[in-house]
Amino acid sequence: MASWRQVEEEVPELAARARRRFDSNKHKTLATLRRDGSPRISGIELIFADGELWLGSMWQAVKALDLRRDPRFAVHSASDGADFRGDAKLAGTVEEVESDEVKQAVVQGNAPPGPMHLFRADVTELVLISLGGDPPDHMLIESWHPGRGVTTRKR
Repeated sequence: MASWRQVEEEVPELAARARRRFDSNKHKTLATLRRDGSPRISGIELIFADGELWLGSMWQAVKALDLRRDPRFAVHSASDGADFRGDAKLAGTVEEVESDEVKQAVVQGNAPPGPMHLFRADVTELVLISLGGDPPDHMLIESWHPGRGVTTRKR
């Protein structure tokens, strides 16, 4: 597992392109696991701060309860419709942060009113999908895993 800073240090160019995909739209899609092991899809916003990747949630939201029970997750950047040029995905595990000071420092005044959940993510996989060719005629799939580096496939 790796912090976002470690991803940026190991594969800076891939991390920067993935970050641009994640930053291109406010809302992403989060996959968590329900109590029975089936998947749950929820909307989420990501925060990149201080070399870490953070996931926030309203207090007692089902996605937060899922992550408390099973810390595994996956996030998909929003796809951009008719002008689709690619997307980004990442997966890993989270650890909940209880400190109100850390929460305030990370969300910088953008927290919902009342209590909230904040999770720091460790990344186990980063995938960037891009269209190649002019006009686009193939997909380029770049994936990174800690300790294995980047693999690239063309489809």
